[in-house]
Amino acid sequence: MEILGATLRVCVDDLETAVPFYERLAGGRALRFERGGVQVAAVGCFLLMSGPEAELEVLRKVAATIAVKDVEEARDTLVELGARVIAGPVPTPAGRNLIAMHPDGAVYEYVDRQS
Repeated sequence: MEILGATLRVCVDDLETAVPFYERLAGGRALRFERGGVQVAAVGCFLLMSGPEAELEVLRKVAATIAVKDVEEARDTLVELGARVIAGPVPTPAGRNLIAMHPDGAVYEYVDRQS
């Protein structure tokens, strides 16, 4: 499994207020989209999320998003190493993802850009 990078997940009360700060901090423009009623802005290594508290409560349980070359390969490696796949792989607007719980209890999202 090839890890390409990681994204920090940040839940914010007001996306419109938070985005300009993170754009200046990361030196780039935010890519915005919506998923499951949650407004999302990806900027640099940050994934800002704002929406209904019930949705954010679930999202807060995921420590980070890890970009990989291939989600299927990541799934196989994670399972081999004792992780438990909670959800996925499933298609997303940008590729595929899965959610896995590591043996230590930490939960991560793994994503690729393959369709």
